[in-house]
Parts: sequence; structure tokens; C-alpha cells
Amino acid sequence: MSVEIIDGTTITSFVEDEEAFSASVSDLFAELDADKDGLLSYMEMVKELQRLRVMETHFGVDVKRDPEEVARVYESLFVQFDHDMNGRVDEDEFKKETKKMLLAIANGLGSLPVQMALEHDSLLLKAVKHEYSCAAASANNNLLANAA
Repeated sequence: MSVEIIDGTTITSFVEDEEAFSASVSDLFAELDADKDGLLSYMEMVKELQRLRVMETHFGVDVKRDPEEVARVYESLFVQFDHDMNGRVDEDEFKKETKKMLLAIANGLGSLPVQMALEHDSLLLKAVKHEYSCAAASANNNLLANAA
């Protein structure tokens, strides 16, 4: 876990960098695809949702949820990703829905920076690291231009 400062621009810039975003989403998809068949099953997606504790916390505080409610939420999230409704999520569906979700988070955050605790392998942390690397590259280019 890492505590970082993040805002909507951080996320939007990451999503708009097609190369960085695609590589990160492909890595996550490959990690989730336990049976390596190129598709995510409901159970493969649920394992990630459980790991992220989507329904088990409320503002960082553990809460006990009705198991049926949790199952309904997980099913609705899976359906959101399964665009062709074939019961499996391919990488393209996963990428498109992940992009929509990240942009929704960016929109919700807006331009005011907030401090967040981020999982070490989360896409949000990758967005922050992407911003750091872009800022470092820009600073380096400015130094080289000023030296010339």
C-alpha cells in the first residue's frame, strides 16, 4: 500500500497515453486470467473484486454485508464488463470498461488533489507513477534545452 496525492488529471493523462494504459491493462488482464484462456470468467473477476474488498469496507472501515447483496453487486459488475453477454470477458471488453471506470473516477475527483491509499499494483498507482515519469522526463528535457 502506498499513500499518494492524486487528481482527475493524473488519471486522465494515464488513460490518454494509449501505450502506457494498454500495457498496464494487459498486464492486469493476464494476472486475472488464471486459466490463461484469454478470457475472464465470472469467478476470475470475483476473485479480484474480493481482493480489492469492493463491498467489505466503507471508507476503510470493515462492514458486514449480506452475502446475497454482495453476489448481486458482483454479478452486475461482471455484466458491465461482459459487453457481448457471452458469460466471459475478453481483453478488449476489459480494457474498454476499465477505461470508462477510470475516467469516471477522474471525473469524480476533478482537479482538486486528494490523498489516497493505493494498492501497490493498482491502476491508480500506475497512473501516479506515470505522472511522475512524465514530469521527470519534462524536467530533464528542460534542463537539456537550457544547457544548450
